[in-house]
Amino acid sequence: MSYTNLNYHIVFSTKGRIPFLDEKIIERLSHYIAGIVKNSKAKLYAVNGLTDHMHLAVSLAPDRCLSDFMRILKTNSSRWIHETFPESKTFLWQDGYSAFTVSFSGLDKVIGYINNQHEHHKKLSFNEELIILLKKHNIEFGVEHI
Repeated sequence: MSYTNLNYHIVFSTKGRIPFLDEKIIERLSHYIAGIVKNSKAKLYAVNGLTDHMHLAVSLAPDRCLSDFMRILKTNSSRWIHETFPESKTFLWQDGYSAFTVSFSGLDKVIGYINNQHEHHKKLSFNEELIILLKKHNIEFGVEHI
């Protein structure tokens, strides 16, 4: 028997940080993402986003690879956006994503952070936020890739 608790804070953005996502799309997209998470045998703790990026707090099953999960999530949600919002035919997700492991004891803090995105981004841009997260998790990066 194996016992795991594999929690992630995942951040991914629209291609070129183009502000494609409005409140209507984000609300409906969040519900669609919840379905993808459920079908992936994962648990969704929080999902939220702004015009150019999304945040998720999820727990993955031990037989699920993070990169496969993200490929499925981004592919299916992109297709759903194209089908549901015909005016967004040029919508794309940025290649890649950022993912940070979260201890169970820190999960409530991450959920609060995700749920409070609108307030948080009154002070910081997405790029500033991402740099802070990368530094906090000791991830080396080049500013040209942010």
